[in-house]
Amino acid sequence: MCVCVPTGEKMSTGSFRSGGRDKCRLHMVTWNVATAEPPEDVTALLQLDVQPPTDLYVIGLQEVNATPVRFISDLLVEDSWSHVFMDTLAPRGFVKVTSVRMQGLLLLVFAKQIHLPYIRNIQTTYTRTGIFGYWGNKGGVSVRFSFYGHMVCFLNCHLAAHMNYALQRVDEFEYILEAQDFDITDTPHVLDHKVVFWFGDLNFRIADHGLHFLRSSINSGRLNLLWSKDQLITMKKKEPFLQEFEEGPLNFKPTYKFDRNSDTYDTSGKKRKPAWTDRILWRIKPKTPPSEDDDERASTSTDDGQDEYPILVTQDKYTSEMSYGVSDHKPVIATFNLELRKYFDTPLVHITPVGVWSADQDALLNYTIQEDFMSSTWDWIGLYKVGFKSASDYETFVWVRENELPETNEVIQISVDKDGIPLLSGEYVLGYYSTNMQSIIGLSANFQILESKRAVMEGLVPDINGLDK
Repeated sequence: MCVCVPTGEKMSTGSFRSGGRDKCRLHMVTWNVATAEPPEDVTALLQLDVQPPTDLYVIGLQEVNATPVRFISDLLVEDSWSHVFMDTLAPRGFVKVTSVRMQGLLLLVFAKQIHLPYIRNIQTTYTRTGIFGYWGNKGGVSVRFSFYGHMVCFLNCHLAAHMNYALQRVDEFEYILEAQDFDITDTPHVLDHKVVFWFGDLNFRIADHGLHFLRSSINSGRLNLLWSKDQLITMKKKEPFLQEFEEGPLNFKPTYKFDRNSDTYDTSGKKRKPAWTDRILWRIKPKTPPSEDDDERASTSTDDGQDEYPILVTQDKYTSEMSYGVSDHKPVIATFNLELRKYFDTPLVHITPVGVWSADQDALLNYTIQEDFMSSTWDWIGLYKVGFKSASDYETFVWVRENELPETNEVIQISVDKDGIPLLSGEYVLGYYSTNMQSIIGLSANFQILESKRAVMEGLVPDINGLDK
């Protein structure tokens, strides 16, 4: 869960009212997977045992296998990359909040279960670029949501390739920013959000230097010799809107292009020059230009000093994970501390199971709307096994009141048919899903479902009393 920080801790900019603020850890990955299948083990990529523990994972992939047959099958069931991340993170208590797919572009967002009721108004969109926008071979996919009331947006891009297209890459990014819109009054566009993370295979190259100089600089660890010719760094000096995006120092080897299953740069006939094609940047709104000698990669939203709920973004790590070789790109990892004062810390809906739950009888639950929101008769309450993967990973569900919607603070009781309740014992949780917000906005405490007599009768467990003889 978020770690509370004393209010007396000093900050360089911004101000916090009394009442405390919280730090949440964000772990981001970008990886061009070059149509490969995922590795069996992604634990190094996710750094699962890091301290303090992660609260949010945002994973952006490019060139996920998107042949027509494969793409259609992935629309019907989760793709193999989503599966490996869900299977790895769910046992650790992370739930897939949402995902968005456009051909080879895939963006996944996971959150600790405790944060789910405070991630609201989730929306996704995508923009095709590439060859006249055809087949979505290039472009951007984005996810936006409110995190404890702070509007954040994640934009995963795959921009035009090749050395000579730096200007086209900037034009494509600008087009994506202009084309994407959301059905949210306060944040209709990407740059309206308080925090924007821009990442992906941005395809910027290292200009001018020859292959020998590039490789010798990399092998000797003198990466700083290459920064001045990095096209993204160069373009940022020319384009004011790019200057609003911050990036940590490129203190890791260029992540493109490698021979597969090796740490050797391209030895094919093309001998592509190494480049930092894979990047993670962020932007705070509004933004004060960072000083050139500011080593601390931190920035704060102050909304012209009037914001009572500022957010501080500090990058802890910006690196590549060289151990993965399934692609000709290496994945890039960035971790951030999001230090914020919450707009709210009460779920919109309070849910509790009533009495003992087992599959031997219908069960009861109570729910109460604690704050008015745009509820719907299409809202539902799901029964989830602790360690569930996504909002759709329920054991059973019940619709909320079918006709009139409940009043605030009115206690509503709903019956759950015993046929939908698991026969075996286990730890479960109830979640209220809002169709309008596209998110779980209320969770019960974890509770135990008891093993049913039907489980013995159906031979699912041994009968210690000999009743199955």
